[in-house]
Order: sequence, then structure tokens, then C-alpha cells
Amino acid sequence: MKRNFISILAVLALIGLLGLAEMSIPKAFAQATAGLDHLVEPGAPERIATGFGYTEGPVWHPDGYLLFSDIFGNTIHKWTPDGAAEIFRSPSGHSNGLTFDRQGRLIACEHSNRRISRTELDGTIVTLADTYDGKRLNSPNDAVVKSDGSIYFTDPPTGLTAKYGVPGIQELAFRGVYRILPDGKTLELLVDNIHDPNGLAFSPDEKVLYIADGTRILAFNVQPDGTLANRRSFVSLSGWMDGIKVDVDGNLYVTTFNRLVVEICDSTGKHLGSIATPEATSNCAFGGADNKTLFITAERSVYRIRLRVQGIPVLPDSITADTAVDKLATSWGSIKVSR
Repeated sequence: MKRNFISILAVLALIGLLGLAEMSIPKAFAQATAGLDHLVEPGAPERIATGFGYTEGPVWHPDGYLLFSDIFGNTIHKWTPDGAAEIFRSPSGHSNGLTFDRQGRLIACEHSNRRISRTELDGTIVTLADTYDGKRLNSPNDAVVKSDGSIYFTDPPTGLTAKYGVPGIQELAFRGVYRILPDGKTLELLVDNIHDPNGLAFSPDEKVLYIADGTRILAFNVQPDGTLANRRSFVSLSGWMDGIKVDVDGNLYVTTFNRLVVEICDSTGKHLGSIATPEATSNCAFGGADNKTLFITAERSVYRIRLRVQGIPVLPDSITADTAVDKLATSWGSIKVSR
């Protein structure tokens, strides 16, 4: 009887330890891997906010704050460097990817509203695209704005489920990649045969568009008219590719929603190394006053880590000549500053 009682206590203790391990998320998980010393400052990702449902779509505003989506919470949050996080918009249409257009207006990929929205500077929210060829979009996932004002976005059916949006019927027979022309009205289908289009980002010179597709990243040449050509497989990595960002040197920072890392590849597709994180990553964004902080959304939390290289800013005029990596650069894709 005594032996059985001790065995029961041992089992209960083990269950308790497992429960604590599951609930506890360490603030620092692991140091960036060797080989990234020229890109990443020593140290580990710092957790700056936690307790959300599922974080996604981080974007830094030059006024000094970070916006990010909580898909499960149907909310966009605003985080400031003093550590405060507050509600920016709720409900958010179960928003996923966020970015800003050239005028600093928030662009949101909304799952449950099945649209791309724009928040005007006065706070009014307008729909930029919600149908194609008379049928509702699937559930826009991520977006990037080109220097001419065109908005490129992916449209998988992820948000047509109760987990990531609201249950719905996929009306389109494909999962598309689109662009909204600078007039803010014309929607153009660019690609209709990608299995799982997700995160996307331009190369520094905007001549290449990278698109996450499952365990690989595709690359397309961006034609002078903005259309895409020369589709090719750029790199295949372990894990399911999610959000992508590119720094001024052309390196790709790739999140993988089923692995606890941010993968980094150079512009040739060579894998340089991984940044380890305590939770599986979903997206990332460059920010901070010098655009050398990488913000990482990962499951219930948001992390940051300092870099040695600047990221391409969402709003290119937001980096001054004092903080620009190249003080003579004037074109979008490095850092746009005055001579």
C-alpha cells in the first residue's frame, strides 16, 4: 500500500512538473547560432509582451511603436518601448499581416472579413479589396507595399476556419497572389497556382519578390510593369515557412510557424544560421530608431533581438541621414535619405 501511495505521488509530481514546463515560457531561450555574428548582436531574443492568443503581423511605426495582430483575440495591439501594450483596434477582422502604405496608413489582411483594409489617418477604415471576378477573396494573409504604392498580398484559405477566423466557403478555385494598383481600386491577379502562399517580401532593389510556400520560398522577377515572371524555387528549409523580411544587404529573415527559430538566408539562398526562440515563430519586422531591432511574433508572445544590420524600413523616409547605413543612398531598397 505504501509503495502504491509513493508511486501515485511520483506520478502526480511528474504531471505537475510537466504542467509548469508547459505554462512557463523563459524570457531568454538560446543565443543566436554561430555564424551570425556579422548580422546579430550577442544575446538571446527578449520577450517584451506575452499572454495573447496567437501573435502575427508585426509592423513598426516611426513614431516609436509596434503594432501586431492577435488573430485568436481578434485584436490589433500597440506596444511602446516603455513596455506597455494596449488595444489599437478590436475587433480587427481576425487580422493577420499588417503594413503601412507610403502615406503611413495601416494596411491589414483581415481573415474573417476576407478583405484588405486601410485605416485612414482620421481612423476611418475602408475596404481596398474583398472580391475578385465577382467572388469573395479567401482570407488575405500577408502584404507588402512596393515603392510605387502597389500593395502585393497573398490569399490562402487559412482564415475560413473557426481557429483562425470564421468558418466559410472558399469561393475561388485557387489561392492567389494579387496586387492592388496605386489607385487603390484596381485588383490584379498575379499568380494562381501556388499551393500555400503566405509571407512575402521584396529584395532591396525590388527586382525580386519572395513568397513563402510551405517548406520552400519561391522567387519571382518583378517586371517593369509590376507583374511577376521567372518563377523559381529560391530555398527549401526545414519547417513551414511563414512571414519574411529582408534587410538592406538582401538577407532574408524567415519565420517558421512549426519550429522555434527564425531562419536567415543570404540573397543567393545560402542558409546562414538560425535565431532560436522560446516559441514557434509566425512573423517578424524591423524597427527601433535605427531599424536594427528585429521584432518577432511567436505564438502567445512578442520578442525582440538587436541586429548589426538595418532592415528595409516599411516607411523609407522614416530613417534619417544620421541613422542610415548609407548616407548617400537615395533609392528605395537601401535606406532612402537626402544627400
